[in-house]
Amino acid sequence: MNEMMNDEPGNRVSRRLSKAGRRQQLLDTALKIIREEGADRLTLGHLAARAGVSKPVAYDHFGTRSGLLIELYRNIDTTRVRAFQDAMAAQDHSVEKTARALADAYITCAADTTDEFHAVGAALAGSEEKAAVFQELLDQNVDMFVTVLMPHSSLAPSELVRRCVGLVGAGEALSAALLRHAYSEAAAVETFAALIEGGLSMFSRRP
Repeated sequence: MNEMMNDEPGNRVSRRLSKAGRRQQLLDTALKIIREEGADRLTLGHLAARAGVSKPVAYDHFGTRSGLLIELYRNIDTTRVRAFQDAMAAQDHSVEKTARALADAYITCAADTTDEFHAVGAALAGSEEKAAVFQELLDQNVDMFVTVLMPHSSLAPSELVRRCVGLVGAGEALSAALLRHAYSEAAAVETFAALIEGGLSMFSRRP
């Protein structure tokens, strides 16, 4: 069903959106609330008011505040992964540059505890749904590693996937250590890049 829309309370220009379009508009507005007001202010009622829709519309899309946070968590990560893949696909990177780019993107994301991804994750702390969506996002990161590293691989696809599972696991361990202040961000990036490149050196395509 199409719905009337106001992007913000002061905006009186209305247009109709598809259900998918409405959902994305609500997610974009939710992200804006977190950036401007903090995650504690994100409720379905406040989201509806900021998006210029009725409360039932917000509840119809997400059901609960936890459901909204889960979808937002997933949406932020998916957007980042796609942006990184697009950036890597736009250039012909060497093995060294590819490894460095992957390591830098992964570790820098973990180090930035002030961004909206960490804010949403903190708001989901203790949620039963978080563990499931976290595993889903890990699998998505494995897919990203496979896509980015495949041009440098001569392995069978199944073996490449297994190695990427290991690399993502290493990235998670380094990220956790970084958050415990066990290492500096620069040291974690260098170590992760070396692990990625070291793995690739065993199955690099020769020119």
